[in-house]
Amino acid sequence: MTLKPTTCFSFLLCLFAALAGAGGAARAAEPSAFADWSLSANGAYVLDLRAGLAWPRCVEGMQWSGTTCTGKPLLLDRAEATALATDRWKAEGVGWRIPRAAELQRLLDKSLSPPGLNPLLFPAAPGQWHWSATANVSAPSVNPYTYGNIAHSRAGDGARQAAIINGWAVNLSTGEARGDAARASKLPVRLVRPMPVGGAAK
Repeated sequence: MTLKPTTCFSFLLCLFAALAGAGGAARAAEPSAFADWSLSANGAYVLDLRAGLAWPRCVEGMQWSGTTCTGKPLLLDRAEATALATDRWKAEGVGWRIPRAAELQRLLDKSLSPPGLNPLLFPAAPGQWHWSATANVSAPSVNPYTYGNIAHSRAGDGARQAAIINGWAVNLSTGEARGDAARASKLPVRLVRPMPVGGAAK
């Protein structure tokens, strides 16, 4: 992630200045814009202005206190994560969903050493594998009755079976994405939603 300040020399200096100007971290609700990224008016979301997405500053199971994320991450298998997103969409009328792998990777701040989630934007974030909505690419369909395609058919069946058993996950400490995460694995979930008009995510 490249965070380019509009008037400051570095992202960290800008954010510290913004927090200090708002009365310290306890009043981090003041919006802070840095090129494509800013904070929502209530400070609970990081807004990706380019993609039009609102990211909660805390993973599911943790709560935004106004200064940091408290509680423990909720660890869910792939089906539970999908059900959670669906339930929140229905309950709130907002398009909550599991993010795609590339969207999660975009959250990493490559200016940090080592790269990872910026703790000022995503405090107390678990730096481990998170579920993504990216699906395995299905193998091309073949005619199983064509003898010349028997080997290919078996390979295709194996790919389809793997797609059922496994899912994609992203390591938010390294940005690595893998498609062989067992769907029964219990992983943290960081849902995402469309950014509302005006960026006033609630």
